[in-house]
Amino acid sequence: MIPHEKALVERMKNEPFALVGINTDTDKDEYRKQQKKHGVTWRSSWQGSTRGALPTEWGVSGFPTLYLVDHKGVIRKVWVGTPDKEEDLDQLVDELVQAAKADRPPAPAKPEPKPSDPKKKG
Repeated sequence: MIPHEKALVERMKNEPFALVGINTDTDKDEYRKQQKKHGVTWRSSWQGSTRGALPTEWGVSGFPTLYLVDHKGVIRKVWVGTPDKEEDLDQLVDELVQAAKADRPPAPAKPEPKPSDPKKKG
């Protein structure tokens, strides 16, 4: 799954998108080593066990578990195990990114330059 996650993070780097990992390995040093080895660049929380606070609070019942959350914080899809087709995940991510962009308020207009005062020299 990590190669696909890396590609997704790279593809979405300029979009309203975030990938957050939750790791339940027991050995934190080994977790850090594997994170570096596999090129994990996204936020990831080490929990130390499958009974850590985050897996418990979110009701994780199998590994991996993926939660697809929209820009309003609504869980839109849950996978226990990897998605059957990575393309399905990509399509849903694309749809939610487009929805987030459509819901984003327009950027503030740049202020018009003020005309210079002809009485001032400078």
